Order: sequence, then C-alpha cells, then structure tokens
Amino acid sequence: MPVVRDLRVLLRFRGFRHLLAIRLLSQGADGVYQVALAAYVVFSPERQTSPAAIASAMAVLLLPYSLVGPFAGVLLDRWRRRQVFLYGNLLRAAMASATALLMAAAVPDWLFYVSALCVTGVNRFVLAGLSASLPRVVDAPRLVLANSVTPTAGTLAATAGGGLAFAVRLVAADSDVAVVLVGAALYLAAALAALRVPPRLLGPDEESVPPRLAAAFAGTARGMAAGVRHLAEPGRRAAARALASMTLVRFCYGALTVLLLMLCRYGLTSTPQEGLRLLGLALGVSGAGFFAAAVVTPWAAGRLGPTRWIVVCAACAAVLEPALGLSFAVVPLLLAAFVLGLTTQGTKIATDTVVQSSVADGFRGRIFSVYDVLFNVAFVGAAALSALVLPPDGRSALLVVLVAAIYGAVAISMGRFAHR
Repeated sequence: MPVVRDLRVLLRFRGFRHLLAIRLLSQGADGVYQVALAAYVVFSPERQTSPAAIASAMAVLLLPYSLVGPFAGVLLDRWRRRQVFLYGNLLRAAMASATALLMAAAVPDWLFYVSALCVTGVNRFVLAGLSASLPRVVDAPRLVLANSVTPTAGTLAATAGGGLAFAVRLVAADSDVAVVLVGAALYLAAALAALRVPPRLLGPDEESVPPRLAAAFAGTARGMAAGVRHLAEPGRRAAARALASMTLVRFCYGALTVLLLMLCRYGLTSTPQEGLRLLGLALGVSGAGFFAAAVVTPWAAGRLGPTRWIVVCAACAAVLEPALGLSFAVVPLLLAAFVLGLTTQGTKIATDTVVQSSVADGFRGRIFSVYDVLFNVAFVGAAALSALVLPPDGRSALLVVLVAAIYGAVAISMGRFAHR
C-alpha cells in the first residue's frame, strides 16, 4: 500500500521517530488523565451532573488557555522546543501526582480544579511545540503524510490511554487516584524520551540563547500582532480560512461531546458505571475514525488538495450527523462517533498542513498557539451553548440540527474559497 510505503520512509527520519515518541507518550498520558477527570467529575455516583456543571468545569479548565496560549507562542519562538518537552512533561508528572493526593484527601472542588488546570495548562506548550517542530524533522514532500501520522497517532495514543485508564479502574476497584498516578508515570516517560533529541534540532533558529523571561512577556502583544498580520497577508489567507473552519468544526465537536456525556450519564444508561462503559466504547469507536482519517487523508488531500478535503469532511458531517444522531439510540450513536472522528481529524490534518506550509518558521509557534486558543474558546463556547439547550438526559434535536447547519456553512464557505 502507498501509505505503508510512505510511512516506512517517514520513520527513517530519526528526528521524526523521536518527536513521535514524545507525542505518543505525552498524549497517552493526557488520555489517562482526562478519563480520570471525567470519571471523578461526571460519573461519580455521589455527584449529580448537569450540562451547566460540565460547561463550568470546561470553562475553568480551558478558558485560561486564552491567557496561556499567546505567551506559549512567543516563548516557543524563542525557547528550545526540546527543553519545553523535557521540563514541561516533568512538571506535569509532578502536578498530576499532586492531583492524585488531592483526590485521595477529598479536598474542595476549587482546589482540585486548580491542580487540574495546572496540568492541562502546560499541555498548551507541549502540543503547540510538537506541531511547530514537525517541519524541522521531515522534508516538505512528506509534510502532509507527517501531519496525518503524528496528530492522529497522538489522538490514538490518547484513546489508548483512555482504555488503559478504564482497565486500571477495573483492577484498582474504580480508583481514580490510581489512574492519575499512571498518567503521571507516562508524563515522566515522555520527559525521558525528550532527552534523546538533540537540544538544537527542533529550533527555533532565530535565537541561539533564550531571552530573559520579562523581555519575552513584554514582547507578547507585539509578537501576537505580528502573527495576526502574517496571517492577513495575501499569501497566508488559505491558512486563515482553514483556521476559521477548524474553529467552527471544533465548536461542533465540543457541543456533541457534552451531548454524548449527558446521554451516557442519564439518557442511555441507568447507572454511572454503565454510562462510563458506554462512553469508553464511544471513545474507542471515535478513535477508529481518527485512524481512518490518517489512512484516507494523505490520498484524499493529495487528489483534492487540503482545502477541498476540508469541504468534503464538513459536508459529510453535515449530512450524516443528523441522520445518525436524531434517533438517540446506541448503535447510531456509535456510528456517528466514528463519522465525527474521521471528519474532525481529517479537517485537522488538512488545516495543520495548510498552516505549516503557508507560514514562515519564525511565526509557527505563535500561530499554532493562536490555533490552540481558538480550539479551547470554541470548545468552551460549545459547552456553554449546550448548557442552555440540552435537557438533563441529553436528548436535544435542536442541538443536533444546529450543529449540522454549522457543518454545512463550513462546507459552503470553504467550497466557494476553493473555487475562487
């Protein structure tokens, strides 16, 4: 198969193999940690979860990224990215261990959220750095394939981490503390994997010595403005359009995530344990969709171009999401999870490729940090909308139809841009 052949060629790049190992371990730990948080916040028998409660938790954990993101971009364009992966994962390992202690001590919720926020906040530096480093370890002709393999492999690793978390809960008698400690061990392994990368390999080239922290913070506003101006240049408009489309797709994915959580908790199951099992199955099926996107996207984007592939993904989601979702039954729900996994990841791969190939290396860190901010704001906005629309059992035809309309608008807008 051409994909297998190209993948073998890609894995011959030593730097790519090391970067991929860091991503797999880091995002695998993310999957473990996120399942532990979901089980603790949403599926604990003693908690009565509502869409508003889920939206509040997402706002607490994700909105601060709007502050962290710009600083992450400016610093990633100055700091050695390899050092970010090393110290960032060491810091997350320590803070995840602290989260486990807080769970065991049954502290107030706000203190638990502060700890979780610290763990997920560092994630912005790591993920943005991984995306910005990718063009440094592969050649230009294989960038589309690399964008298919690495983010999708990371998502699959997160899915596998979620599966590992479910397995640990079974062995450790539903212990969320044990799950979080497993995540901390994986963060530590990701930090050790970063030691195999030469410090200068991943860039950036502009600064051989990192600037003073105060100077970097002082230049944040100017740096972000320069990144936005860079996107506004005539040759970068494809990247700006792709980012806008991916933000809307992320909004749709966030709304459907809250809907899925409420269906699994109340609408389709009778106990929290059954709901958690159904959620795990849905996440596994969605992970299969992500894998399918990694296989299909290099061929499809090569034939159609990344922009037209975004059109196809959005159009498929617009048609299939309401066709499968309006029944609010288990089997159609799982099919919808596969479709949304495929189309969402296919859109992300194409967007990553457009952005990486359209912006200069000195701006990639800032622009990918803006990318992360848009991701999180869209997700929180979707959760807030869901809190207003969703009934307690999650069965909302209005939300399903609204999401389909947004997918359709993305397909039409990007289709017109591609035609021009």
